[in-house]
Amino acid sequence: MIVLDTHVLVWWIGGDPKLSRKASDTIRKELPNGNLGIPAISAWEVGMLVAKGRLALGMDIDEWLNILLSVLNVTLLPLTAQAALDSTRLPGDFHGDPADRMIVATARAENAPLVTADQRIRAYRHVRTIW
Repeated sequence: MIVLDTHVLVWWIGGDPKLSRKASDTIRKELPNGNLGIPAISAWEVGMLVAKGRLALGMDIDEWLNILLSVLNVTLLPLTAQAALDSTRLPGDFHGDPADRMIVATARAENAPLVTADQRIRAYRHVRTIW
C-alpha cells in the first residue's frame, strides 16, 4: 500500500505534469493491486478547494469521489480516533497544518510510504516518502 497526499491525488487524476516520474511509476505499479490509499481528510481538502474556487473538477465532488473509489479501485483510509490523536503528538519537529498532520499520521498508522511533493513532509524523517 502507498498513501497519496491530496495534491498528488489531484495531479494524478488530472494528468498534471507536476507529478514526478517516480511518483507516477509507483502509482501505476500499485494501482492494479488496489494498493492506493487516500486519507479521508483528503476528501475534505478537495471539497474545500472546490468550495473556494481553487479547483474545478468538471463534476460534483460526490460524483468525483464515487468514481475515484469505485472505478479506480482506490481505498479511502478512515481517520481513526487513534490517528487523529497521533497527529497531535507526532515525534520530532513537524509543522502545525492539521490536514498534513492527519495525512502523515494516517500513513504512519498504515505503515505505508506517503507519495508527496511537499518539502516539509519529505524532510520529516518519521514518515517514509516517495517523490
